Amino acid sequence: MGGAHPHADRVWAAIASGDAAHSAIVASWSRSAQLFKLDVTRAPAPERLDPAEFRAAQARMAPLLHAAAASLDDLFAAVGGVGCCVLLADRNGVPVERRGRSADDAAFAEWGLWTGTRWCEKVMGTNAIGTCLTEGRPTKVHRDQHFLARNTSMSCMSAPIHGADGELAAVLDVSSARADLTEAFTDLITQTVAQTARRIEAENFRLAFPSARIVMVPGVERSAGALLAVDVHDLVIGATRGARRVLGLSGDIAAAPRPAADLLGLGGAESLDGAEQAALLRALARAGGNVSAAARALGISRATLHRKLVRMRISAPH
Repeated sequence: MGGAHPHADRVWAAIASGDAAHSAIVASWSRSAQLFKLDVTRAPAPERLDPAEFRAAQARMAPLLHAAAASLDDLFAAVGGVGCCVLLADRNGVPVERRGRSADDAAFAEWGLWTGTRWCEKVMGTNAIGTCLTEGRPTKVHRDQHFLARNTSMSCMSAPIHGADGELAAVLDVSSARADLTEAFTDLITQTVAQTARRIEAENFRLAFPSARIVMVPGVERSAGALLAVDVHDLVIGATRGARRVLGLSGDIAAAPRPAADLLGLGGAESLDGAEQAALLRALARAGGNVSAAARALGISRATLHRKLVRMRISAPH
């Protein structure tokens, strides 16, 4: 356990102190040592997927990778110049996409910060990707906060990405091995990573519901990513994790859609007459007030539409 290794002594002292109840890092150290039986001073060789496994992992992530591409480029443009690489890992902690400078590639490859390498806690101990997967929230692991002594020269900042079904789908990570990267600067990077993860979630959600109207839940900060997918009948058929948490939604929303007005607190008494009136008003608006065009769009005669407008006391342009 302890010995002539300062980092190992620090880790074991923290575990023994009971700080795991108050510190996410110490809780992760405890899992690394006691659950996964890792040795602080003996770094295992990086575990890599074989080519077939990696291709399969990429294929499973294809829709999300498509949604994330532009955001990954933007994030790397912001942090690549200070010696950082950008990784997008799947729910198993395996990076399937990467952005990095060729000048830094050799160092990151040696550490295993590369596509196809497993970065779950079970294999690598406390690290931003693996600990983010376990905690389900943005995670920063700065240098000696890593469990394995070999990784204590790195600073890693990760944030979870949830799929269109609200489940954890991936982790976005920025990692650096620069000695002059201050903890204050890593805090700024952590915020940027979290914001980028929300943008990726939103784009992935939009692509998952291409025919739906995407509505932001009112009264919720934009950064929370609380979005709803609403179909042509004004029924909610999808919700992001942020929207699910705010509105108390769960499960397969498309299987039991609910009126958007009800979920957003806009519902009132409904009637067939009210629904018909709304349909007529929409048709007139789309036709620019042209009664004949509105009637054609509704599949009824102009005379029939005129009678309905009179009955419902709707004034039509002359």
